[in-house]
Amino acid sequence: MTSSIIEAVNVSKVLGSGPARVQALKNVSLALSGGNLTVLMGPSGSGKTTLLSILGCMLAPTHGTVRVCGTSIDGARHEALATLRRQHIGFVFQSYHLFATLTVAENVRLALDVRGERGREAMAKTEEVLANVGLSSKLGSFPRQLSGGEQQRVAIARAIVAEPSAILADEPTASLDAANGREIMVILSTIAKKRGRAVLVVTHDSRLFSFADKILRIEDGALTGEEPTIPQPSLPLKTLRGVRSS
Repeated sequence: MTSSIIEAVNVSKVLGSGPARVQALKNVSLALSGGNLTVLMGPSGSGKTTLLSILGCMLAPTHGTVRVCGTSIDGARHEALATLRRQHIGFVFQSYHLFATLTVAENVRLALDVRGERGREAMAKTEEVLANVGLSSKLGSFPRQLSGGEQQRVAIARAIVAEPSAILADEPTASLDAANGREIMVILSTIAKKRGRAVLVVTHDSRLFSFADKILRIEDGALTGEEPTIPQPSLPLKTLRGVRSS
């Protein structure tokens, strides 16, 4: 599947004003396609998170155009951006962003609740997506009872439960050891390949490159080119933890 889910054309972003003015992005153009996992790499302060925030409709560009599933965000108000986020985009963060007082199932079901999906159907979707990331036995657990890798799998389940068109992940493995980081990337890669979603992973970790269909480098707010991808070794079927197509 190669259709563009999110497109950015000549996107620039200015943050602050006066002496504090910063040109965070400079004429960035890219396309995130369904079925592909794209890695965006660059040093701290290079504009990675700002670009992810614009692609995810959390920030509007100062100049340029962003389209999400064909809908332009040019001039969109906060309410319209929020609607696009709810309909089309799931987020995964380095620090998980789970609610400590909610169970695993409640954390995931919250993503459906804000979309007006409740009741038995919402619970069935929650149970299915947690099974897909290998957490069927943890529905009633609280985040403090989980390992870092398990918490990140909960965050991924929450991001995908409403079947968004794109998943945007900001340093999703930075707080994890190598083995757990690899498991998270297997899940994200499988979501792209088997579910036809566009997945963007922001990172500076070169160990993740073997999972990428495309590797983009950003420096000082500008894309500097595309890196060659690294062939991924075959993964044992059991490693996929049952993540399946919908």
